[in-house]
Amino acid sequence: MQVFVTGGTGFVGREVTRQLLAAGHRPVCLVRAGSEGKLLPDVREVRAGDVTLPETLQGALAGCEAVVHLVGIIREYPHQKVTFDRLHRQATAHMVAAAEAQKVKRFVLMSSNGASVDGRTAYYRSKGQAEELLKGAPLEWTIFRPSIIYGAEDNFCTLLAGMVRILPVVPVFGDGRYSLAPVAVEEVAASIVASLTRPDACGQTFHCCGEQTVTFNELLDLIGGVLQRRSVVKVHQPIWLVKPLLERLQSLPGCPLTADQLQMLLAGNVCDPQAWRTFFGLKGRSLEDGLRHALIR
Repeated sequence: MQVFVTGGTGFVGREVTRQLLAAGHRPVCLVRAGSEGKLLPDVREVRAGDVTLPETLQGALAGCEAVVHLVGIIREYPHQKVTFDRLHRQATAHMVAAAEAQKVKRFVLMSSNGASVDGRTAYYRSKGQAEELLKGAPLEWTIFRPSIIYGAEDNFCTLLAGMVRILPVVPVFGDGRYSLAPVAVEEVAASIVASLTRPDACGQTFHCCGEQTVTFNELLDLIGGVLQRRSVVKVHQPIWLVKPLLERLQSLPGCPLTADQLQMLLAGNVCDPQAWRTFFGLKGRSLEDGLRHALIR
């Protein structure tokens, strides 16, 4: 199957294209000029374009039988026109319209656990709006809602591992007891690829979480154990102090977190993954083993 992939240069996108190739599919990756070097070297077909510019999508899906739409951001940069609304809602609207116009019926969307048009943050709302746009289109759609995705190239667990490696103490926002169920990128990608040839996946929304739920404190300890740190010393930062500081500093390039990201972190990120795992026959591995595979090279 020839599959049109957006977001193929990203962390999840590279794993999806890797597994598409392994399954015998032919990924066709949409890239902006100058980004080709971020693709896997085995990707043979590249088409120039931009999901935020619908005119660049005209004819781009020619010969494709499905779309896998992975474009997404976790942080806005409004001065650069990088916003949740533009990269999630509008970009999805453009891709859905392109698929309809170019007669590509199969459409797979990577959304997010917690997505809702009434979500607590702009991130969740934009993801929910993108989902509703797709559901309203005359396409054979499947939606995946992963929690925090981890892997060798992620920007969460590898960031925490870097802190554990070099810092004598690791700062933790609040009490660190908020719950997370990180999911391996390989599992998310495997189910996305498998869904393309599963007619019974059409019209379904899958919640993708790891089988193991841990607190943020426990996640740091697991990472420390994988890195053979005897203990991870944590310094808990009071939310009443951190939140107003982030609200003031979040627009600065060096600020590590936004107020919305803090809110989502504190709310936790868990779901019941059994329906997803059973549908795709995912066996999984323990979170400790997954982290070892991701962090030890």
